[in-house]
Amino acid sequence: MTTTSPAATRTGGVRVGVQRFGTFLSGMIMPNIAAFIAWGFITMLFIAVGWLGWWHPVSDLLGGFGNADVIGWQGAMTALAQDENGATFPQYVGLVGPMVTYLLPLLIANTGGRMIYGERGGVVAVIATMGVIVGTNIPMFLGAMIMGPLAAWITKQMDRLWDGKIRPGFEMLVNNFSAGILGMLLAIVGFFVFGPVMLAVSTFLGTIVDWLVNYQLLPLLSVIVEPAKVLFLNNAINHGVFTPLGLQQVEEAGKSILFLIEANPGPGIGLLLAFSFFGVGAAKASAPGAAIIQFFGGIHEIYFPYALSKPITILALIAGGATGVTTNMVLNGGLAFPAAPGSIIAVTAAAVAPAAGGVGNLLVVYLSVVLAAVVTFLLTAVFLRASHKRDLEAEGDSFGAAIAQTEANKGKSSAAMDALRTSTATTASAAAPSTTAVATTPIERIVFACDAGMGSSAMGASVLRNKLKKAGIEDITVTNQAIANLDGTADVVITQQQLTERATAKSPDSVHVSVDNFMNSPKYDEVVDMVREQRKEAE
Repeated sequence: MTTTSPAATRTGGVRVGVQRFGTFLSGMIMPNIAAFIAWGFITMLFIAVGWLGWWHPVSDLLGGFGNADVIGWQGAMTALAQDENGATFPQYVGLVGPMVTYLLPLLIANTGGRMIYGERGGVVAVIATMGVIVGTNIPMFLGAMIMGPLAAWITKQMDRLWDGKIRPGFEMLVNNFSAGILGMLLAIVGFFVFGPVMLAVSTFLGTIVDWLVNYQLLPLLSVIVEPAKVLFLNNAINHGVFTPLGLQQVEEAGKSILFLIEANPGPGIGLLLAFSFFGVGAAKASAPGAAIIQFFGGIHEIYFPYALSKPITILALIAGGATGVTTNMVLNGGLAFPAAPGSIIAVTAAAVAPAAGGVGNLLVVYLSVVLAAVVTFLLTAVFLRASHKRDLEAEGDSFGAAIAQTEANKGKSSAAMDALRTSTATTASAAAPSTTAVATTPIERIVFACDAGMGSSAMGASVLRNKLKKAGIEDITVTNQAIANLDGTADVVITQQQLTERATAKSPDSVHVSVDNFMNSPKYDEVVDMVREQRKEAE
């Protein structure tokens, strides 16, 4: 095993701790965003006020409304409902309710359990979380995010008790029964103890949000959220509080303003447009392209280096964010499901849902985006014009330093950050001394690894795949995955420098290549050369 750069140094402090916690929370939510979107579209189409609510009996069946006796559909699951006079009648269960009550929390629990203890942890996490779900009367997202990882951790500790002590031939019996019994006990505890506690916590957090709304203080959250975004400290708030409470509000009101506090693309596009017109050097040149990625692609982190290069602009982001929140609060704007990523396309889909208010709600949300962008643009323009002359004189690799600081804040590389690097930074990176990795076994599988296993690592894998193809090497598998899922089977593992140490621990027998840039690192040419030389020696 060889690494091409020094192992990352460990960092501590409150910021890193919060950042890691936020990364863990987002790691449970983000892989399941497709399920949230699916539920959102099913809700949008098939509830009573949905776009297809008129289409009986399909909407009654899928949306879970209507009188089952009147419509008639034998075999479909029903439940008793009451009309306005108190009379009971059978009503279809549908997809909307079960998905938000059971499917989504159980997916989160399974993902959290797998992050702690693989498939075994995921199974016990689901069993335990089921007890929490049926022990409460609200969607238990917050409970799933806590009980899932906790159940997996307890399973891991239990297995350590008899690790290496089971007689050969009894492993499956012990493993299955121990996990089943533990899952049963945790489900019972979840039903009688954990569920009520999480219900009280959710109620308390909901009361705080209601208090902020009632006293018109919700815009003050931007004072925390906008700086936290730039420092990558927002995930703990967004995925730990806003998403669970927002989904609870959707159940009650059909939409939630909480989904727009962090995801509103207005402040980011306002900042980038201001840099496009009034910035200097590399920041000005790259801002228009970054604006397209941020607004339509929903990759908000691409504007963070611009804010870090001129920290006073964070005030403009706060003002813009507060303006957007105020607009939605006053005019009752919100989203029917989380907009992830925070693209205007995702925001549109979540805002136009009939349950959220349809076109009228969409116009309010659009207004909040526009006003947030205008306020941020104007304030950023003032800040940039005031220091324009000084910025011209100081222009060097300051923007490159801001990109590096952004990656340091995030704790990993990013395709979005790589796209912003100037040619000067790229040249400097290429000129830096490096050590070519040496593989002692035939290279057949190369893995790009990052925290989530998506986004930046996927783009890096695509770049290397193309380089290998151009070199006439097409029999090597190049994939991307999360560091937590490395299983030691990769011949070469490519990671961002800060993550190499973790990747090495997960896959110690692989060749490890560290890069500072997933998009255009010169290390890729070294990997191609290494493969080519290995093939020549084998001939």
